[in-house]
Amino acid sequence: MCTSEEISALLVTRFGTDPAAIRPEVPLRQLRLDSLALEELRLLIEDRMDVDLEDVVLSSRDTVAHLVAAVHSKAGA
Repeated sequence: MCTSEEISALLVTRFGTDPAAIRPEVPLRQLRLDSLALEELRLLIEDRMDVDLEDVVLSSRDTVAHLVAAVHSKAGA
């Protein structure tokens, strides 16, 4: 699975997000992810993809594409 597929799978299975709503340009707040949910998502991504996102700052205004790019850059590091 690629990074975006992994993140989409987590959003659907753990947060009940509609798969059709997960598009690159969509802000995370439109997926109903508040700061607590974003922190939970960050920890889930770290565990599932074996990456360190400690220094990645996410806000609900960031888009899905921004999240994918941040994770992808850390996974490739």
